[in-house]
Amino acid sequence: MNDRLTRRDLLTLAAASGASLLLPRLARAEETPKKGKTLLILGGTRFLGPALVEAATAKGWTLTLFNRGKSNPGLFKDRPIEEIHGDRNVEADVKKLSGRKWDAVIDTSGYFPRQVRASMSVLSSQVGQYVFISSISVYTTPMKPGMDETSAVARLAAGTDADAIDKISEGNYGALKLLCEEAAEKAMPGKTLNIRPGYIVGLRDGSDRFTYWPVRVQKGGEVLAPGRPADPVQFIDVRDLADWTIRMVDAGQNGVYNATGPKDRLGMGTFLETCKTVTGVKATFTWVDEPTMKEIGISSDEDFPIWVSPGSEYGGLGDVSIARALKAGLTFRPLATTVADTLAWWKTLPEDRRAQMRAGLKPEKEAAALAALKARAKKAKPPK
Repeated sequence: MNDRLTRRDLLTLAAASGASLLLPRLARAEETPKKGKTLLILGGTRFLGPALVEAATAKGWTLTLFNRGKSNPGLFKDRPIEEIHGDRNVEADVKKLSGRKWDAVIDTSGYFPRQVRASMSVLSSQVGQYVFISSISVYTTPMKPGMDETSAVARLAAGTDADAIDKISEGNYGALKLLCEEAAEKAMPGKTLNIRPGYIVGLRDGSDRFTYWPVRVQKGGEVLAPGRPADPVQFIDVRDLADWTIRMVDAGQNGVYNATGPKDRLGMGTFLETCKTVTGVKATFTWVDEPTMKEIGISSDEDFPIWVSPGSEYGGLGDVSIARALKAGLTFRPLATTVADTLAWWKTLPEDRRAQMRAGLKPEKEAAALAALKARAKKAKPPK
């Protein structure tokens, strides 16, 4: 997808990293994999998909992937995984799934309700459970702290034909995701699990939103940081999301769940200090408030990924309630582990890819902003 989307729209749109690094297994030592259960994944080769493959394989599921075969082809060539190639937007391709049975299907690639309906027209009688990876963007603005699964949701403008929409935009992404959820539930009432992630981060995250921060901190020096150290941020390691999703499927758990993290409130300052500790470099943080950002030409939305201004209409994205998911067993690895593993993965990417960070401040823009702040401070200082 080539449209430029805002932070809200990009919450769950995963871009392929181009790497072929396999994710580590996630099975818990005390768990015994269940044999003979079959799982279909719509997608499976970009970001969340490979993590789901690893988590499901570790628990003994037999896997089938349905995708176009264009992203990371051959990624699982050494695995006993069936791949069916086809475009879910093409009716004849979707019918390739006919006449088969799976215990569950996980839909990682549905953005339009017509795609979900097309899948359901074939699969509703062939699967025991439909899992749809949705988004926290389904909630309407202003997004307030403490949003839970009962909060108000976004809708398309009255009279809008969802099936006539062919591009994701800032104004329709969340509403379309909600319609996808509803299409799934309508086709399989009581047998649908709708998961609403926030920022998904870590290995294979082609957006670089989270990755920007540990990479930048590792460079050391003076780091420009947004807002205040106490401003809340939320995100979830892709492996934690995948692990929990598979455990939910294994248990046959349905319903709607927000899925982000960590378990306890995390401030932007603590996040950056963790990056500093993991990298072991000497770095300092210069915090800049929103009024000053505007004065020195910084965009809070584009230049400071992951962070969301608490005072903006999307302020609640940093403080979403995940109480229901926690009760259902959602767990998290230490933040330091996510930071370290993300950096290790980043270093496996080709040099030309690492030279083109896709999110965050460009070095020259950060340097200019820091210089502008120093000039302001010098000008404001009273003469001796």
